[in-house]
Amino acid sequence: LACSHHLCAFPVNHNELCVWNTATAQPLYLSGHHYSISALSFGNKIHPLLVCSASHERVIVWNLDECTQKVQEGFTPRGIVIGTLLGMVLHIRFSPDDQQVAVCAGNQIYVLSAKNEAMLAELDGHLAPVTAAEFCAWEKSMLISVSEDRTFKARKVWDYSTSQLIYQSGIITAFPLLSLLIDEENKQIITGCAEGQLWIFSLISDHNYRCIAHIDLKKEQEKFCNKLVLLTFLGEGQNNSKLCKKDNTRPEGSVETSLPILLIEHCDFFVCFHNEENTYSSLNTSYFWIGTSTGLLIINLANFELEAFLSYRDYSDLSIRIARSCALTRKAANQKVLCLITSMFEDMIAVLEVNLAALVRTQHSDFLPCGNEKSLSVIARYRIIKYFFSMLDYGFVYLAVKCSTVKDKPLVFHNKIKSSGYAAAPRMTMFSPNTNLKKKEVSKWKTSCKCKNKEYPLESYPPIKYEKEISVTCKPTPIFCIQYSGDGELLACGLADKTVLIFNSNLTDVHNVFSGHDGAVDSVGWSHDKKWLVSASEDRTLRVWSVCSKEPALILGKENFHKTVRFAQFYFIDTFILLCCGAEFRLLSFHLDTTKDDLKRYRQRSVCKLVQKFPMTSTMEITSLSAVNEFYSYIVLTAGSNRALEVFDLNAGCSAAVIQEAHVRSVHQICQNKGSSFSTQQPEAYNLFMTTAAGDGIKLWDLRTLR
Repeated sequence: LACSHHLCAFPVNHNELCVWNTATAQPLYLSGHHYSISALSFGNKIHPLLVCSASHERVIVWNLDECTQKVQEGFTPRGIVIGTLLGMVLHIRFSPDDQQVAVCAGNQIYVLSAKNEAMLAELDGHLAPVTAAEFCAWEKSMLISVSEDRTFKARKVWDYSTSQLIYQSGIITAFPLLSLLIDEENKQIITGCAEGQLWIFSLISDHNYRCIAHIDLKKEQEKFCNKLVLLTFLGEGQNNSKLCKKDNTRPEGSVETSLPILLIEHCDFFVCFHNEENTYSSLNTSYFWIGTSTGLLIINLANFELEAFLSYRDYSDLSIRIARSCALTRKAANQKVLCLITSMFEDMIAVLEVNLAALVRTQHSDFLPCGNEKSLSVIARYRIIKYFFSMLDYGFVYLAVKCSTVKDKPLVFHNKIKSSGYAAAPRMTMFSPNTNLKKKEVSKWKTSCKCKNKEYPLESYPPIKYEKEISVTCKPTPIFCIQYSGDGELLACGLADKTVLIFNSNLTDVHNVFSGHDGAVDSVGWSHDKKWLVSASEDRTLRVWSVCSKEPALILGKENFHKTVRFAQFYFIDTFILLCCGAEFRLLSFHLDTTKDDLKRYRQRSVCKLVQKFPMTSTMEITSLSAVNEFYSYIVLTAGSNRALEVFDLNAGCSAAVIQEAHVRSVHQICQNKGSSFSTQQPEAYNLFMTTAAGDGIKLWDLRTLR
């Protein structure tokens, strides 16, 4: 796709080029290709306005003024063939003076003359298909390109007059780079990848192409949505002023696993506000469009924040919900920008006319007070007593929100000091999570987690050879289950000889040995704080062990279960214990106490109580279970012997969905990405997908669509 001023170019019938004039609604059809057109680009000059089209067998430059005249005279328009048999072309771009054309075909970049069939340079060095290339306007003979190469940054700077590679940088993501833009005003380049990440590099000579900023579009969308929802909610509590609302400001792309950046283009922001005294930004700020598969975004280059968001799903008249490719006009005409998108799943093209001023004004009206403005206050006028979001389903759900007004009061000094708390009532709540961590504690926890948890190197291949092998027993004994602790330092193993072994992660030493079961141990699970270990056995018992002691802290005997206990684990950050027994799984609350009474030393002081039983629909036995203990999640996934999958919502206390005949055979393993509580992503975004394994293969499921 390609857009320029009031013209849109796109292929018709695969090998025919259509240039549509939106002002006159007149199409111009150009024929000359025998194979499907794979890349298009308009020239930078208006007179004459050139368009270049590329296919597998040839690259053609068309002079639109001459082609229009030929059609009016009744002749068939012809273009200039500047290249032949270059291969699969993914991207083409004109030089600033429209004298050269950069053609990205496979791993190669060909610099061709725009006037005749002459190859000026052939650039290689990429290890994967080149996805975008741009000419540098202020420095002659410089070309910048990005590629799908995952080993390098795939950002290469060329001197195409001598075909010499000037600079090559390393990649910081495992996902291919798809788009590229050169910011001439600030002398920067902006590149985007298939996972919604943006990087900005400086092209100033003494900066050595250093990275200036890294933007996560998913986070920016969530931040933008949270700000709108929060301020809209607070506005409802005001009596004299109400904040404007808009239902379509929720970023639909924030719930997707990938957000490919299809296009990066300059945004003609201030042209649309030249007659208004807007308070949005400074006049010295640059803006640019981001075209993704789900919508359009406007990014402020001064603070790298999201200024506006347009989602395709919010418009019922638009039949395209997920875009495969995107094109935008650089300059606005009558405060409107043309956007051309194609559907991911259908042969469909849509032309959008975006009113930039209206889009920004409606979304930013939520930030501006309406009516009489109140003066600023040192003390916050509105205090959020409880404010909690949940990312279940497709968006934010209010669980409990309350707001109270705080009036201005004079500054006073108190002559009394609050008590140290010795006279306060004892805390009676046993399982409420501690959410009031200080910043220093959180930072220390993050630092310790980062030091212990080393990320898997993205540039490495999957492991195919083992580093060490040890024998756990003197004679051959099956190992039924293994489980790493959360920090990866300890490894627990459940054996057929009725014991549980704990090793160091490097398998150099046995940390502890737990014995006491009367049957093979078929499941083990670590607590979030790595202090406790739960084990279940074929003897229909469950035991909780302290890592520092060989005696069990809690024992649930055979009288509590009618069938073998399986898949025992801690749940909801060590608040509960989950386990399976037959065709149901159980939720248990517990309290662990390892102290001993001198008179009743054999009586355990730990307490465990059944909260609820959850039977699985129409099955004889649960064959696998998965739940997250690393962060607060209500979702529990089960698989049954009837080849079905069932999703339970423990917040509602019922079954949420059932997938019948998920596999040809019974599922023997089901899991979800449990992530980390201090990950860069939102924890709620982890368990949107699940993976199941059965005798017929492995499947990845989307919990939003259950497909």
